[in-house]
Amino acid sequence: MYYVYILESLSNGDYYKGSTENYLKRLEEHNRGESQYTRSQCPWKLIFVQGFDAKTEALKREKQLKRCNKEYLFRLINQPLNILNNK
Repeated sequence: MYYVYILESLSNGDYYKGSTENYLKRLEEHNRGESQYTRSQCPWKLIFVQGFDAKTEALKREKQLKRCNKEYLFRLINQPLNILNNK
């Protein structure tokens, strides 16, 4: 499985969108400052995860989400397709 995820910065409320095979490991990496794009905004909270069978599908969805405004993302976070809502 491949996943698209959205993180929220607890320091300034910004969102970060990415894709990975292991979203929990990736969250840890972001919070350890291992990504140059997110290290200045730690700590991060995982707020959205969507699963895909193919890597190409996940990358396509990630690209779509990077163009979305914060209002759309906020609504998306509360949808049933968010894996975190089903736990």
